[in-house]
Amino acid sequence: MTTNSLDRKIGVLGLSANLINIIIGAGIFALPAIVAANLGSASIYAYLFCGILISLVMLCFAEVGSKITKSGGVYSYIEVSFGRYFGYLTAIFFSLAAISADAAVANALVNLLGAYIPLFQEKIIQILFFLIVFGGLAWINIKGVKESIVLVKTITFLKIVPLLALIFFSIPESNIANLKIESFPDLESLSQTALILFFAFQGAESGLSVSGEVIKPNKTIPKAILISILCVLTIYISLQLVSQGVLGDDLPNYTESPLSEVASHIFGPAGFLLISIGAAVSMFGNLSSEIFSMPRVLFQASQDRIINIQALSRVHKIFGTPFISIIMYSSIGFVFASIGRFDQLAVISSAAVLFIYLGVVLCVFKLRIIKPSKDKDAFTIPGGLIIPILSSVVIILMLFGLKRSEWIGFLAGTAVLTIIYFLKKKFFFK
Repeated sequence: MTTNSLDRKIGVLGLSANLINIIIGAGIFALPAIVAANLGSASIYAYLFCGILISLVMLCFAEVGSKITKSGGVYSYIEVSFGRYFGYLTAIFFSLAAISADAAVANALVNLLGAYIPLFQEKIIQILFFLIVFGGLAWINIKGVKESIVLVKTITFLKIVPLLALIFFSIPESNIANLKIESFPDLESLSQTALILFFAFQGAESGLSVSGEVIKPNKTIPKAILISILCVLTIYISLQLVSQGVLGDDLPNYTESPLSEVASHIFGPAGFLLISIGAAVSMFGNLSSEIFSMPRVLFQASQDRIINIQALSRVHKIFGTPFISIIMYSSIGFVFASIGRFDQLAVISSAAVLFIYLGVVLCVFKLRIIKPSKDKDAFTIPGGLIIPILSSVVIILMLFGLKRSEWIGFLAGTAVLTIIYFLKKKFFFK
């Protein structure tokens, strides 16, 4: 085993499970009420509309991911296509956005446990819980890719089963009259709801960070993206329909956890507990895949000397994993979760992710026109540049939908990172 190579051990099923595990997080348990509050029974249109939009963007991810197959996912896509400066911005923004999201999920998980077990409301117990979660997941990921993928597949299965059970048993209890669409939603409401849903499909960009360990990546990555997006879209639409069918016009009133209310109608008091357990598993699954995937960004950025901490590029001689990067990422996540001061980073996350998405779409143009791939087996989106152009327009429109505070936070962060980058380049690495 060399000091800087990772073995390719992840197949289509493993990568698909990793993407699904990250995309389906805690948000799905509140999403039906949020969407219904905007569109009522016409919510299905928003899901279909957003499904088309996210599919366009993910096709671009599939093409670029089949051509640039080293570790780091979107960081590597942008660094290879546009150079070190944009790779540096992507690595830092991407990692900070993921860590702040992980800290938020960890806190949501411990708060859920605290609602049932008061002991988890104590700060010292919460910190010990974070230490066990982040430390335990780091240890499993250090032990090997196979162990990590087994955990990811298992949690993805445990996450999806309660949701599928809820869908299956809710169908006979759904009132068709509640699903009747009186009118087509206006474009403004549809667009606003689609923006909310677009962020509910986030996560594939993190899951693809393991691309350097994917078997036959030029074929596996496009297949896994297609499978995961179709699965998630099907589950989201089905949950929205049964929630609307069971709760009807009351659905928007249950903003905390509409799925728990649906489960209570179907299974009685046990239903609420079932969905709470499902939510806890979902959040833990999200963390497990994030801690599995995101350290690969630090690993690859260190290899490329974008992040000048060479220890991050070390690979364990026995387990073949980037163990220093895993320890570093998990430790920062633990600190953020324990302190609980990540609101400022959350402000820039939406803008950062959208710009990363835009960067990946622009990679398609770069790799087709200026740096054409020599790999004949690489996936190419049919229809020429139509889909990349449409994807660019979609993301730009999403950017215009961001709040002023998000723009200010992102631009300020970019300015600070730019100054650091060029000072570092001038004075330390001539």
